[in-house]
Amino acid sequence: MFNPEIFKAYDIRGIFGQDFNLDFAFQLGHAFVALRKKDKDYKTGAVLKILVARDMRISSPSVSASLIAGLQAAGAEVIDAGLLSTPAFYYNVSAEKADGGLMVSASHNPKEWNGFKMVRTKSLPISGNTGITWLKDNINENLSLASFESKNKAQVLLQGAEKQLIHDLKYLHPNKIKNFHIIADTANGMGMQFLELLEKNLPITIEKINFNLDGSFPAHEADPLNPENIKQLSEAIINQGADLGIATDGDGDRVFFLDNLGQLIDPAIIRGLLAQIFLKDKPGSKICYDVRPGKITIDLIKEAGGIPVPSRVGHSLIKEQMLEEGAYFAGESSGHFFLNLEIGCFEMPIIMIGRLLELFSEQNSSVSDFIQQYRRYSHSGEINLSVGDKDKVLKLIQEKYADAKISLLDGVSISYPDYWFNVRASNTEDKVRLNLEASEEKTMISKRDEVLKLIKSV
Repeated sequence: MFNPEIFKAYDIRGIFGQDFNLDFAFQLGHAFVALRKKDKDYKTGAVLKILVARDMRISSPSVSASLIAGLQAAGAEVIDAGLLSTPAFYYNVSAEKADGGLMVSASHNPKEWNGFKMVRTKSLPISGNTGITWLKDNINENLSLASFESKNKAQVLLQGAEKQLIHDLKYLHPNKIKNFHIIADTANGMGMQFLELLEKNLPITIEKINFNLDGSFPAHEADPLNPENIKQLSEAIINQGADLGIATDGDGDRVFFLDNLGQLIDPAIIRGLLAQIFLKDKPGSKICYDVRPGKITIDLIKEAGGIPVPSRVGHSLIKEQMLEEGAYFAGESSGHFFLNLEIGCFEMPIIMIGRLLELFSEQNSSVSDFIQQYRRYSHSGEINLSVGDKDKVLKLIQEKYADAKISLLDGVSISYPDYWFNVRASNTEDKVRLNLEASEEKTMISKRDEVLKLIKSV
């Protein structure tokens, strides 16, 4: 048995032992092979090659083993890539020319959680509409892990992280990077893999915080968007007089930057700066960004001659839109940054970190002084509210702000000249999420409170 709520819009995720168990992992492996066999690119009778990787969570080894058994029971050949960051997993699925892959991880969720991120060939993302809902509807709960004995061993992939590094270094210019003193906090998660490799290959010094892999997250949870989880890093930057701070989430596909004063640099600013960097490589390219407010991104894309393209929220959804639009770079407000290269379209934190270090190296000022010019807008942060009727909230907002520029791409986006906001409904909870931004702090506070009052009235 499993809790159907674990099937999300862009992955499968829940509390291990409560929402799903090892039998479910086995059943999912079996169903995943069936999903790929019904795809148009499948050649009848062919043996599918599926790559599996995992993060450092306590349950991940057993969940991964059960998943591999399910894949093998369905007739697939399995490449076991072991412990990898999610970006390295994406890279190796593509590099090994696998027919698909599953990453055992619950990203930034607490230690009790686990889950699965899934991709097709070249790490093409699988979202709710492109396979996750089908898996939910077609899993055979009668299959049991206990009834299966593997006759073949999975092929073991060695040095997957190193292989990704070799690829990504081709897009960097180490001779342009200053010897920065960086402090990094990986929250005992998989980001330590690529940061340790980066330090060995770039002229930088990284002071390491919480770098030992530990799925119990003894220091703090692996979600840098929560201010509590970057407090230790911020204090270390100030105390040590570091040039820059870097924080990563549990599976290493999100990266955040703190300036030399220990202040988080808004991911919308980082996204805009990276957009300008990559627009120099491919002038006039389309650049995707999610609908949550972060107008500085749009400003910087336009200033660099790029074409801004809004996207729904979610790593799978934004990657699907990148491929559909032919966008070169994309960034999410949550710290996901993507490139669309020959190897595939997915998060590439090594390249993002390296290119930003090149940009910071060009400046004759500290990172905080350089970034200050881009702090043009005041942001509410994401505010989550429990509501009785999500649809009624979204309808009421459209009615109240009917004279605004309105987009329904993902929730409701409202735009006026001096303020703009987005309200989205949670896929799995009776909650809505508000993000509001304004030209001035006073306007942000006033309009934030106005919208909150409206939502609470429902």
